[in-house]
Amino acid sequence: MNINATLIAQAIMFALFVWFCMRFVWPPIVGALEARKKQIADGLAAADRGKHELELAAKRATESMHDAKVRASEIIAQAEKRSAQIIDEAKNTAKAEGERMLVAARAEMEQDVFRAREQLRGHVAELVVAGAEKVLRREVDAKAHADLLDAIKNEL
Repeated sequence: MNINATLIAQAIMFALFVWFCMRFVWPPIVGALEARKKQIADGLAAADRGKHELELAAKRATESMHDAKVRASEIIAQAEKRSAQIIDEAKNTAKAEGERMLVAARAEMEQDVFRAREQLRGHVAELVVAGAEKVLRREVDAKAHADLLDAIKNEL
């Protein structure tokens, strides 16, 4: 065998091997590489979308926190305002109740003074009659005595 025949046979075999690889081996490898490339590209795109969505979620969370703080401060302000109103209403109610009790106490005091005056008038009238009786040294009859007491009460 000659070196040329071997070299030609090897070249033909290499060409057949290259053709076989290009025809049957290379397309599945290229397809697998393209699929992997597409999968990596999709993964990177999903990562970018996820990162963007994370940023948006962070912004929404920040805005929600800000809105919640604003709303909480509004609620606190309303609660403070309402508590001030309740305190004012309680003060006004207590003041009105105090004035009502004062008026009632004054009215009761005036009634007590009126009763005391009436009792005092009765006692003074009795004393006057007793004094007059002693001066006259005689008893006035009951009807005259009652009339005299009424007259003295009315004069006092």
